[in-house]
Amino acid sequence: MFPLQIAGLRFQPNGRAILDGLDLELCGEGISVVLGPNGTGKTLLLRLLAGLLPADSGSIRWGGAAQPDGRLAMVFQQPMLLRLSVFTNVEFALRPQALTAAERRARTAEVLERVGLAHRQQDCARLLSGGERQRLALARAWAVRPRLLLLDEPTASLDPSATEQVERIIREIRTEGAKVLMTTHNLGQATRLADDIVFLADGRVQEHAPAQRFFAHPQSPAARAFLQGELPWRIAFER
Repeated sequence: MFPLQIAGLRFQPNGRAILDGLDLELCGEGISVVLGPNGTGKTLLLRLLAGLLPADSGSIRWGGAAQPDGRLAMVFQQPMLLRLSVFTNVEFALRPQALTAAERRARTAEVLERVGLAHRQQDCARLLSGGERQRLALARAWAVRPRLLLLDEPTASLDPSATEQVERIIREIRTEGAKVLMTTHNLGQATRLADDIVFLADGRVQEHAPAQRFFAHPQSPAARAFLQGELPWRIAFER
């Protein structure tokens, strides 16, 4: 699947360009965090990569191929859960894979243990708290052992404790070898999780840099303005 190469990607609903010739290349390791102002196409980029929307033009190449090899999962800001048990929500996602029923059950039990939901496995998923629902969505994605995990604002509506739990799971998924591409408006979260930052503005990638360098010395005027406007204090960038 890697390198993931995006070239000239355009999405123009009703003639209005949201993504306007976006170019980006990602390696298969680490956590890449997408930052940018509202409406700049962060969520849209993930949906295009997931195949949920067609681009108007441009190309996406997956390790030189036109399609990913199937090892791709996406978790939405508001996860869509089945009106079934916590256990079944994860086990159901494994049914398309070449696993026996016993293997599906074992993998489901393992991943629920790792996200701290083993004690809720027989409860209806719709009865979970917001943080638990997001952990269940991550468990469901983790269970299929994705090579690329797309996360759209995974902690947007969570309290600090639930956010910390979700961030721990994301780090573990990364450690096991999955590439993570996520959006967030939480700059503190970006500094904690990101290996590199993809900064979008005006429908294009304005900057793609290691996280530490991006926050200390952003190169583009748009990134500098964004950081100074979003952080609750004035910052002086390194020269």
